[in-house]
Amino acid sequence: MSAVIIDGKAVAKKTRDDVKRRAGLLREKGVVPCLAVILVGEDPASLSYVTAKEKALAEAGMESRDLRLPADTTEAELLALVCRLNGDEKVHGILVQLPLPAHISEERVILAVDPAKDVDGFHPASVGNLVLGGRGFLPCTPHGILVLLRDLGVQLSGAHAVVVGRSNIVGKPMANLLVRRDANATVTVCHTGTKDMASHTLRADILIAAAGRPGLIGAEMIKPGAAVIDVGVNRVPDSTKAKGYRLCGDVDFAGAEKKAGYLTPVPGGVGPMTIAMLLENVVRAAQEAL
Repeated sequence: MSAVIIDGKAVAKKTRDDVKRRAGLLREKGVVPCLAVILVGEDPASLSYVTAKEKALAEAGMESRDLRLPADTTEAELLALVCRLNGDEKVHGILVQLPLPAHISEERVILAVDPAKDVDGFHPASVGNLVLGGRGFLPCTPHGILVLLRDLGVQLSGAHAVVVGRSNIVGKPMANLLVRRDANATVTVCHTGTKDMASHTLRADILIAAAGRPGLIGAEMIKPGAAVIDVGVNRVPDSTKAKGYRLCGDVDFAGAEKKAGYLTPVPGGVGPMTIAMLLENVVRAAQEAL
């Protein structure tokens, strides 16, 4: 058996093309969908993510406000900026790039964002809507994974899905999306307190690895033919690379390729879907603000 390697870029393009079309219709009405992107400090990974998001917005015909603040920005200054953006009718989405410097409370900043502009889907109101099946914005990575699975024609209803990881950004919302009636999967969540993780993952029709630990999921932990979605983006030292490191996921790709039915690569799998769903949320926010 050799897994079908999932091309996240190709699936993401469908969403991005649709977003570009909808943004064009809004521009005809005099509305330019706009995302304010706030970056505090100069974390290299965050800088890379923000640059990729801003490029994607431009390609979709949308506007980005690039708000870069020094690392010593106070919490009060950041909260005041978020408050101003909440009241700006030309800004439809607000994205505060995480992580923030240690002296700033991420919780307070997330709470400060107007839920109508919470295109990351991190506000408690958005999380509540996710759990209850309401109209709030869905977090981009879990939503992108769901779209990816549906595009592949993977059977969700009645499937046993195992999510490895319980972060607020991926693991928890992913489990909640899969268990909702419109997906209808049976969900197991594994984490650092799980005993004999392999006994759970071996029963998974759909295995989503989002623990942030390189090579955590080996081939011996995968059910033959399972759909394996690798969310991990880990930097592993590699002296043969110009940057001194290489990117790898939470799944042993070489081993999984021989066992899984479907498999996402790192990079090129989940990452493009995350950005595509951010664009989807921004254009939706602009539509709903009319």
